[in-house]
Amino acid sequence: MADLEQPLLDHKPVKVYPNCPGCKVAHLVVDGAPPAYRELSFVAILMLANCLPIAFVYPFLYFMVRDMHVTKSEKDIGFYVGYIGSAFMIGRFFTAMHWGIIADKYGRKSVFICGSLSVIIFNIVFGFSQSFWAAFMSRFFLGGFNGMMGPVKAYASEICSEEHQPLGIAVVGTVLGLGMIVGPAIGGYLSEPAEKYPRFFSADSLFGRYPYLMPCLFVSFVAAVALVITVFYLPETLHIHEDEDAVIDGETFYDREKVTGSVKEESEEGEKKRNQKAEDSMWAVLKNRSLVSSILVYCTWSMHTMAYTEIFSLWAVSPKTNGGLSFSTTDVGNVLAIAGAGTLLFQLLAFSPIAKLLGPIATTRYSAILALPLLCIYPFLSNLNGILLWFLLVFAAVSKNALSVATLSASFLLINNSVFAKQRGRANGLSVSAVSFFKAVGPGAGGAIFAWAQRRESNFLPGNQMVFFLLGLVVLIDIILTYEPFLPNSVNKQKQDNLE
Repeated sequence: MADLEQPLLDHKPVKVYPNCPGCKVAHLVVDGAPPAYRELSFVAILMLANCLPIAFVYPFLYFMVRDMHVTKSEKDIGFYVGYIGSAFMIGRFFTAMHWGIIADKYGRKSVFICGSLSVIIFNIVFGFSQSFWAAFMSRFFLGGFNGMMGPVKAYASEICSEEHQPLGIAVVGTVLGLGMIVGPAIGGYLSEPAEKYPRFFSADSLFGRYPYLMPCLFVSFVAAVALVITVFYLPETLHIHEDEDAVIDGETFYDREKVTGSVKEESEEGEKKRNQKAEDSMWAVLKNRSLVSSILVYCTWSMHTMAYTEIFSLWAVSPKTNGGLSFSTTDVGNVLAIAGAGTLLFQLLAFSPIAKLLGPIATTRYSAILALPLLCIYPFLSNLNGILLWFLLVFAAVSKNALSVATLSASFLLINNSVFAKQRGRANGLSVSAVSFFKAVGPGAGGAIFAWAQRRESNFLPGNQMVFFLLGLVVLIDIILTYEPFLPNSVNKQKQDNLE
């Protein structure tokens, strides 16, 4: 029979460093600690400021490029829309890994501050852009200086105990999906206000002369709120234990015999620290097969999501004669707002219990499988009208986006489960850098494929049927990548950090 008092006799001293910012919030991650709702609300605002700039441009980007008069034919607009849509991710691709290293070395807050400032500045510049290159470069610099994505995901793991890890990741995934859905809704409602709301904005007003400035200002305002929260309220989670004396259960660390019972334990701890420094290297992260496999799953699905997001808006606003729906930007905004609300409810209420029940691999796989039949619905909706069209469109959009967010959230769990806590900044920086390349390909390829399909004449998967067929192929590849030997089963469980 087990000795019930044995755990008390084997009590392991808790070591903290009084001046370390990470140790000051370590109580949030101990076993049995309640969820850190206050800190998670800060994470939600930061994530919203990070993801809103990505997709809010899609509903009006078609019309913005049209107003720039850079194309000879309306059917070529999709190419230029793809270039501008990819600029953000191209910029992020070159810098995301470096922001992850900075976050591991100097702290998460420094990256959050710089990222928030970049959204405020470059997003406003984009709103004033009236030429193709001004729009492209402002989006490129916005992506390059906004390195929040990876550190935010690492931060969400660092303020939650193992029990509440799915909740922390659910918040990140929910807000990411919400931003990718509500962002386009904001762009749809607030763009061209002089035309939509002539009672309030004249053609000679600031928003009449710059019809796409208002949604940019709104997104910059959200980033300003995130900046204030980061500076004044957000606790740092990075552990900095330089030459400071630790405190163990109320005793100072220098009294070795009294606190630990032997000098040998100190020697072992020193060896762990040396091993930890080796594990902190970027090479240790790059050679982690589980991490690389998890990142590949994440990247493939993210490329599909970016392409789908752009294609959905382009398809919805294109004329019915070209296989679209002839929607206005307001119509697109309505659909995406409803889809966003449905996705938010799903993620908050359903994702966490599903992830705990199935594990991140099965959650990723089954969500992708269920998305396949939904993609088959879209090309045939242009033949419908009225209530039936809206019902099926909303159903497909809500279901597809909920599955997309579930897949992305489970991918975040896979990545964080693949590495030690001390590697999460670098690991997530690497994942963001890699995914930025795939996301840069997504809009560019999506715009090019859409423009090509508009001109294509064939009886085999004509027009938009070919577009959504290719989107489905990417989903199929992602499903295959969730099986062994591509993705090891070890990432179903969180990797314990025994080096702290």
